[in-house]
Amino acid sequence: MNTLVIDNKSYVVVPAESYQALQKKAALKSRPEKTLTIKEARAHSKKLIRKWASEK
Repeated sequence: MNTLVIDNKSYVVVPAESYQALQKKAALKSRPEKTLTIKEARAHSKKLIRKWASEK
């Protein structure tokens, strides 16, 4: 792991394998988005359509 300084900003250079391992670890910790039921999804989409239609 190396540190570079470009325009007073620090950047860290890591091997690709380590970077992929970090991405995988971060993905496992993130919560999945809530899945809506069909009824909830329809209500949500209608709400957004009405909102967008009123803006135009």
